Amino acid sequence: MPFLGQDWRSPGWRWVKTEDGWKRCEPFSPALEDGNNQLNDISHTVILTGDDEDEEIYSTEDCEFAAKKRKKDHFRNNTDSQCFYREKWIYVHKESTRERHGYCTLGEAFNRLDFSSAIQDIRRFNYVVKLLQLIAKSQLTSLSGAAQKNYFNILDKIVRKVMEDQYNPRLIKDLLQDLSSTLCILIRGVGKSVLVGNINIWICRLETILLWQQQLKNLQMNKQVNNGLTLSDLPLHMLNNILYRFSDGWDIITLGQVTPTLYMLSEDRQLWKKLCQYHFAEKQFCRHLIPSEKGHIDWKLMYFALQKYYPIKEQYGDTLHFCRHCSILFWKDTGHPCTASDPDTCLMPVSPQHFIDLFKF
Repeated sequence: MPFLGQDWRSPGWRWVKTEDGWKRCEPFSPALEDGNNQLNDISHTVILTGDDEDEEIYSTEDCEFAAKKRKKDHFRNNTDSQCFYREKWIYVHKESTRERHGYCTLGEAFNRLDFSSAIQDIRRFNYVVKLLQLIAKSQLTSLSGAAQKNYFNILDKIVRKVMEDQYNPRLIKDLLQDLSSTLCILIRGVGKSVLVGNINIWICRLETILLWQQQLKNLQMNKQVNNGLTLSDLPLHMLNNILYRFSDGWDIITLGQVTPTLYMLSEDRQLWKKLCQYHFAEKQFCRHLIPSEKGHIDWKLMYFALQKYYPIKEQYGDTLHFCRHCSILFWKDTGHPCTASDPDTCLMPVSPQHFIDLFKF
């Protein structure tokens, strides 16, 4: 099968879907393209200053080589940028073929899928934080040096967002706790484990994490002044419906601390029973029945007891998706160049744990 790239081994050009159809996309910025055009316009008439007898004329091939090297240097030095690619998807291949050399790694996928922008979307925020937490627990050393740097850049943005918006600090505290524990073990075991980079860099990162933990510990929630309708003004049945929408027991307890009315509603046995039935199978909570003093089942205590033994269901507003037809991983709203006749039937949502499992070989 012929390919449209400059080399027969190339996977072809990259294409993006627009309203006018598919258009070819060049993987470098317009600024670089303008600079390269200027460089190419010099062509073979460029003469470097020197003695008349030693004039050195650069050919078009030399100019093209210089342009490519310039792009590589730009990408290498652009450490603040999270993503070097325009497309927000990646082809997941686990073995070398004649057309594709090498295989896709976790670090490569982490760099390509634009997690830096995803944390600004409230639907994806919890998903990205959970993914970072799973990587911190077991896959941190699997990331390349660039991916590790990207990891901590994204983590820095997450902490700054939480400090500014006071959004879900408990989730970030859990992430930093797992990450600091992992780094302590890795730093103490230098020589036994693989750490990319100088040990002093990792010590500085650990100190930064400890600083973040202290800042989150001292975080004061801003009291919003609002003379309009508040949560306490809602009728009881609406407050009860709100509590029944929560899927995390700690969120219910936190909301119950706001007012005495919400505390009363948060202690409802039926609420905790529904939560247990949602997260756990009947066989699971039948093994861990916890009766109360009155002889009834204490569903609240049983929820937290079961949480120690079994994983709870995860809910996210938006997740990565995997196309089984194209073997491409992508964010659903950005799309990907699918060749299937009915692309929607090929899509499969990818949980954070599934994302990690995709790159285990």
